[in-house]
Amino acid sequence: MKMYIAETEKSVKNIVVDDMILTTDMPTSAGSKMLDGYMSLFEAQAVTNLKEAGYAVYAKANTGEFNLDLLGETSFYGPVEADGKLTTAAALAVKTGEADAAVTLEVNGSGMRAAALSGLVYVKPTYGTVSRFGTIPAVCSGETVSVTAADAATAREVLWAVKGHDDKDGTSLPQAKCVADEVKEIRKVAVAKSLAAGEDAAKLEEVKAKLTAMGVEVVEIDAGELLLAKPAWNILMSAELCNNVSKYDGVKYGYRTPNYNDLDELYTNSRTEAFGYLTKSVVLFGSETLSEANYYKVYDKSQRIRRVISEYLTKTFGEFDAILSLAASKSEYTLAQAQENKYIAYDESLYIAPAMITGLPVVVAEGVQLMGPAFSESSLLALAEKL
Repeated sequence: MKMYIAETEKSVKNIVVDDMILTTDMPTSAGSKMLDGYMSLFEAQAVTNLKEAGYAVYAKANTGEFNLDLLGETSFYGPVEADGKLTTAAALAVKTGEADAAVTLEVNGSGMRAAALSGLVYVKPTYGTVSRFGTIPAVCSGETVSVTAADAATAREVLWAVKGHDDKDGTSLPQAKCVADEVKEIRKVAVAKSLAAGEDAAKLEEVKAKLTAMGVEVVEIDAGELLLAKPAWNILMSAELCNNVSKYDGVKYGYRTPNYNDLDELYTNSRTEAFGYLTKSVVLFGSETLSEANYYKVYDKSQRIRRVISEYLTKTFGEFDAILSLAASKSEYTLAQAQENKYIAYDESLYIAPAMITGLPVVVAEGVQLMGPAFSESSLLALAEKL
């Protein structure tokens, strides 16, 4: 990894990481009262890689609680708004030029949406190519360390700085796969009609016209199978989050309630007082999903749907180089909208679920997303740069 970095000339320096990524010199709270003020004794491998590559990790960006929400609105420290619209702290730092790039843990689409709505470039790499060691675990089978930048070249540069095999991460892929850098020209793009409906559909038409003008063949496909990803991802996400937050009980670390008389009250009151509404809902839904009555008919079925979607995408990418779709249903969201529908992130997962559930790479540019086969980050970023 060090040899690969040494061969790359660096031009950007200031990086902000989000509140799901551990640092030793700044608190890591995951946007939750449960971890308010928590100081880690070690840093994330992604942070170490950035420092070794010559970057300055100078700030932490506020996130929604465990990055489960739409655009950070559930943070214990409050939402981030720009011109009356919801955004994320990481995207705003890049948009305003305060940071050259942001490195975040993508859990449920907030990074993708924020980049799309802010006109930034975002890349979620192939699952396993960036170490998750030193990140707050939430949805381990899908969460991915990702990069947001103002342009594709910067996004690629920072991504390649954090990429690499890590023995400390059991899901980390071999080094040769992590830094695979073959740029294949994207000649044929499928437009997933099932993920093209929304108020922001005009943006999709603009990108389709640009691609056609560039000589890329654009073909509309139904892609109805991808609609299965949303319920399956919501179920798997809830089940995994439920397991991952079970360690926050007020005993070893994290918030401890002052109001308890026995161990049961300590557990219950600590979690009740420290977790936000959405996290509590996800935990309850995940518990029901993993119950004896529902495990096979709900959780196990979702895992089988994951395999079906993976096989469908493998077949699709045998014919097409990338799949184009919306990244969100709207071009902007307000805090009032998010408060009115507390489960809006579940609804919006329609657009991000196929990539999250399969671990395939996604690049957001021009307000839309391009999904490609495994290890196609360079090809997708090259197309984004042309756009």
